[in-house]
Amino acid sequence: MSSLVRPAMLCVTVLLGVPAQAGSPAQPAPTLAQATSPAAPATPRRTTPTSDLTSAEEKTLAALFTKVRPASLRIEQCPPTNCTEPNGVGSAVLISADGLALTAYHVIAKARALSAQTVDKKRYAVTVVGFDEQRDLALVKVNVPSGTPFLKLTATAPRVGDIQLAVGNGNGAFLRSKTGRLTALDADAGRADFPPGTLELDAPLIPGDSGGPIVNAKGELAGIVSYIRLAGSPRNPIYRSYAVPVTTTNALVAELRTGVKRDAPQIGVGLDSAFLPAFTLDAEGFKLLSDALKLGDTPGAFFTNVTAGSPAARAGLKPLRLNADQERESGDIVTEVNGKRVLNFSDFQYAVRSYRVGDTVTLTVLRDGKTLKLPLVLTGSTQINN
Repeated sequence: MSSLVRPAMLCVTVLLGVPAQAGSPAQPAPTLAQATSPAAPATPRRTTPTSDLTSAEEKTLAALFTKVRPASLRIEQCPPTNCTEPNGVGSAVLISADGLALTAYHVIAKARALSAQTVDKKRYAVTVVGFDEQRDLALVKVNVPSGTPFLKLTATAPRVGDIQLAVGNGNGAFLRSKTGRLTALDADAGRADFPPGTLELDAPLIPGDSGGPIVNAKGELAGIVSYIRLAGSPRNPIYRSYAVPVTTTNALVAELRTGVKRDAPQIGVGLDSAFLPAFTLDAEGFKLLSDALKLGDTPGAFFTNVTAGSPAARAGLKPLRLNADQERESGDIVTEVNGKRVLNFSDFQYAVRSYRVGDTVTLTVLRDGKTLKLPLVLTGSTQINN
């Protein structure tokens, strides 16, 4: 695993929800909940070189857009009666005649109020039916009028090379279309806090498109937009978009219909943006950083903040503090989670997320030259204010 992001290369993974008052996603410090930081390249299991759409394919998708757009939604974090300044903007798509709609979980996460706009720009109240944070998928109920169009989920597994239509609200636009091909199946962001097993496509999606539909040539819903990756070099950036796959046989969609609300497990520690290059440090990279910051000889995960009232706070975990010479004054280094070795913050995330909310895990921690064993109970992300 690469230790640092080289200046000549870009490798950024970004969830596609967007704050209402910004043209790009917020850049919070990475936490054991959700982060936007450099990461290892996505590792799709099946991939193919991108080929441009033919004129016939473009015409097919353009005609499809007129049918798909009325089933698509603009999701805003605000009450439907007062939405002049929403806290966030995303997308969604109706999947039933009674107003059920799918969106990305991070579009609706921790929202105090939600509203949806249909193609006629009328607003309707939204309630959350179910969600799975790790899969970045949520099912909501929208109080749309009877007869509002909806999309059926596909029964056919997607194939690399398939043409796809996306509809979303990227960068503040209203229900715009973007097109491309599937370039890989079962892709992975290389991050514990992004959904695994996603569809990769070359459609140029941007913040605000999150939660919108990915539709196949038959007009069937094949995926829900989740995140993008920007790689390559500053002069020659390479964009890839990723969507959570959905089908008529999708067990997760069936679970959400029953009201399942599944938080990702957390302990409540984070890493300031100044340390983003250290997110995936390998042992050699840790040694180089330790030479400067005096982190010690044993590689592990360090963190710069602990959320008050969190399991980490209750266990007494100590964040990194530097003195005037930019050397460690105090701060724990986590080396194991239930005996599993961790080398960096990314490893720490994966280890924690391999358990469930309510599980007890024991952290092996280096502090002031001593090895400590600290048990703590994992909590859900909605119970932690990161």
